[in-house]
Amino acid sequence: MSLAGGRKTAIVLFNLGGPDSLEAVQPFLFNLFNDKAIIGAPGPIRWLLAKYISAKRAPIARGIYQMLGGRSPLVPETEAQARALEHVLGQGFRCFIAMRYWHPFTHEAVAAIKDWGADEVVLLPLYPQFSTTTTGSSLKEWREQAEMQGLAAPTRLACCYPTEPGLVAAMADLARMGYEEAAGAGRPRILFSAHGLPKSVIAKGDPYQAQVELTAAAVARATGIQDLDWAICYQSRVGPMEWIGPSIEAELERAGRDGVPVVIVPVAFVSEHSETLVELDIEYRHKADQLGIPAYVRVPALGCHPAFIRGLADVVHRPQAFTGQACKRLGRSCPSC
Repeated sequence: MSLAGGRKTAIVLFNLGGPDSLEAVQPFLFNLFNDKAIIGAPGPIRWLLAKYISAKRAPIARGIYQMLGGRSPLVPETEAQARALEHVLGQGFRCFIAMRYWHPFTHEAVAAIKDWGADEVVLLPLYPQFSTTTTGSSLKEWREQAEMQGLAAPTRLACCYPTEPGLVAAMADLARMGYEEAAGAGRPRILFSAHGLPKSVIAKGDPYQAQVELTAAAVARATGIQDLDWAICYQSRVGPMEWIGPSIEAELERAGRDGVPVVIVPVAFVSEHSETLVELDIEYRHKADQLGIPAYVRVPALGCHPAFIRGLADVVHRPQAFTGQACKRLGRSCPSC
């Protein structure tokens, strides 16, 4: 996949996307809830539900994005990661962003790659852990758009990389720094926080929760901290369904009872966005203060951490070394294979 013979390799960075203005909030939410991977109802019912939910949630969501300057930071963050990855990969590689629910959409990435004349394509989700609701949905959309536009370049997928050494090293590095900061208030507890999913999704065989556990355990080991106190928790629950747990609220309450400082490590988010900058930095920090937690330290998302970017480059060079391997370790079939 090098430049030998002037070959061009397109790297497609999958992510969810985010509204680029306050006016885009409601259509972004509509696109999200109109995805069959998110709401499994038949098409016409799903469309009606998406219209209703997006209209109901838009005012609250606009308030959140107002705190972020009127737009999601996810696209600029992903653009920075794309440039950093191109720098490491060198000549002959170009990154294209394919967001699922807002610009730049997947169809825009397909068109740009076709115009560039890529000889091969590597699909690189910026979701380290596979879920049917994230990588699965992005992959389905990619295949549909590539077929529709006649993009025939050989394509390989790195479906997930929950224990990729660069990712683990970068996260452990940030976790150690957060731990040292919180240690002045007592022996800290690291909380690896991931976006939640309804239990019904996991019950259908989605490997996300098991892969989050793989990442957290690998990072905890890599910190090198003896007898590390750590736990996994889940945030961003919406709706009346039963979600996987424990919730971050429950873990903060436990930390409050135990009187220990907490270090929050985003374990499934590789970029800053509303779930980190508002939920973790504002809402849960306020909750921690109310609970009397001695210190609350939130570790940055991986962003352009050099070890993480080098890790992504390794995934690009050897996607076959990662696809299906996490599920194999877990003794289950891989949904993307």
